[in-house]
Amino acid sequence: MLLAALLDLGLPRRELEAGLAGLGLEFKLRVKKVQRGALAARHLDVLVPRPVARGSKKKARKKKTSNKKTHVVAGHAHGAGGHGHHAHDDHTHAADSHSHAQAHHHHGRSYASIVKLLAKAKLSPVVRDRALATFEVLGRSEAGIHGVALDDVQFHEVGAVDAIVDITGAAVGLTALGVTRVTCTPVALGHGTVETAHGRLPLPAPATLDLLRGIPTVPANVAWETVTPTGAALLRTWVDEYRQLPAMTPVAIGYGAGGDRIGPMPNVLRATLGSEGGPDWDRIVSLETNLDDLVPEHFDHVMERLFEAGALDVSIQNVQMKKNRPGFLLRVLARPAQRQELAGILFHESSAIGVRTQEWDRLVLPRRTQKVSTPYGRITVKIAELPGGERTISAEYDDCKRAARAKGVPLRDVIRAAEDAAR
Repeated sequence: MLLAALLDLGLPRRELEAGLAGLGLEFKLRVKKVQRGALAARHLDVLVPRPVARGSKKKARKKKTSNKKTHVVAGHAHGAGGHGHHAHDDHTHAADSHSHAQAHHHHGRSYASIVKLLAKAKLSPVVRDRALATFEVLGRSEAGIHGVALDDVQFHEVGAVDAIVDITGAAVGLTALGVTRVTCTPVALGHGTVETAHGRLPLPAPATLDLLRGIPTVPANVAWETVTPTGAALLRTWVDEYRQLPAMTPVAIGYGAGGDRIGPMPNVLRATLGSEGGPDWDRIVSLETNLDDLVPEHFDHVMERLFEAGALDVSIQNVQMKKNRPGFLLRVLARPAQRQELAGILFHESSAIGVRTQEWDRLVLPRRTQKVSTPYGRITVKIAELPGGERTISAEYDDCKRAARAKGVPLRDVIRAAEDAAR
């Protein structure tokens, strides 16, 4: 679905096939326009030779790989209790399973053999690294779930030619399109059950949930497998940030189709290609409380606890409170998902008995940090991009302070040297 979406938004097929030729595998791509609900989308099949039984003299024929494979959202079916389910191997010593019975015997590949294949393939370093990273996180997840060594993990469907082509092809596409940053909305998870080689399991599948650790998720409110292990592995290795659509100028939009399934939403993946420019925006929450009995020397501890828990900023202001009491306004800025945790810290570490919250839109400049070499050592600097292409550079205070003390020089000299080096 990802590869089909990239083709739909403008990836030249000739460039894709040229990039995949370096794999040295036998396959053909079949791309066609399809309708999924109200949306027109592009659908991709990877055609591989049908395995020939031992002793057979018949010429191998091309076959269409099943849409019921775990690296796409597969066709919907009704199982016991009305839950959607798919032919999905979740996957003793395996990452995914081909829905054809023969695939278990003819299409299996070990993790070590996939690494060897990709290592010797004629691929660009970026494409090779992305493909290897995807298989590695998937393999490590399966190894941990099933209690086996990484090299002993046996990939069935994922190890097949079609999945190697899918994953490597998507890496080729991102590189060919010049994509430098990938964002994704919080991952929507379906509910229900899935049929596996181990029987019926709850959704999300064990490997999927393991691979999504630390990644924001939301309920999809559908009885489908909306995220598969391989899909989760792609997200884990390729996505730079989980958020709503970032500030950008859309250039192209592509829709990649999965199987044609019955349900409340079209089975498509949407990819938007755009160019960045100007301030970005995100959503933050402000937590505030008024305190008339805060011991000032205790504020340092409260601030440390809040920053350790992920607060973006913490500030305190002098205010005049009711009954003419002097007091403090304590304000915390954070991501909306951190609201409860940070409020709990305020309740435990201060005398607050109420915390006000309000969500704000925030405009932010694109920024990055890097280390620069100075006569006083390596110093971290922050570089922000202004509208129009200008840059502002500021040296990291803590690094500069440590260097100034270590070298016995004025702090301003270290700061100046770091910012000059960055420029």
